[in-house]
Amino acid sequence: MSAKRLLLASNNAKKLTELRALLVPLGVELLAQGDLAIAEAAEPFDTFLENALAKARHAAHASGLPTLADDSGLCVDALGGEPGVRSSRFARDARQGEGDADNNRWLLQRLHGQAQREAAFVCVLVALRHAADPEPLVATGRWPLSVLDAAQGGGGFGYDPIVRPRGASAGSVATLTEAEKNAHSHRALAMRQLVAQLHERWHW
Repeated sequence: MSAKRLLLASNNAKKLTELRALLVPLGVELLAQGDLAIAEAAEPFDTFLENALAKARHAAHASGLPTLADDSGLCVDALGGEPGVRSSRFARDARQGEGDADNNRWLLQRLHGQAQREAAFVCVLVALRHAADPEPLVATGRWPLSVLDAAQGGGGFGYDPIVRPRGASAGSVATLTEAEKNAHSHRALAMRQLVAQLHERWHW
């Protein structure tokens, strides 16, 4: 492959910014599928891997470009892995509102009185050379966390205000700088694996 261009199978602006920053060392131009008027793919599966692969194939087929897809979310041990792949719609599916604030409120409500607070942000990245690529690149990152009793900090997005990196004594993920988050996050861990595979397998 001569051109280092990847299409991101997402219209999430914050995710695009984060992944672009992580790809800078490789000299890869990351495009957004919305810029090409590609609609969001369905995400009907119960695992991050299946959803990421479905999104990547959909965008690669529509664009003809090498494509990167991310599926990620928060997995809480006391809830059997919920909200998992439904992290972005956790409150909506339970008819408890919609959006980050309602998701956070609903999760804290579900965990009220629960002593077990272990959780993890999980990210699966899939990269395809083309829609029919029989050998997708797959990378996984897992960031161990503890769920707080109340929100802290105004940065980040999603569940960042109500989770703390495991072992940290204070603050939440929402109190971290962008550089700190990009050094330790589930997405950063997965991207490091993916970059190594892009070097080795795609010769980028």
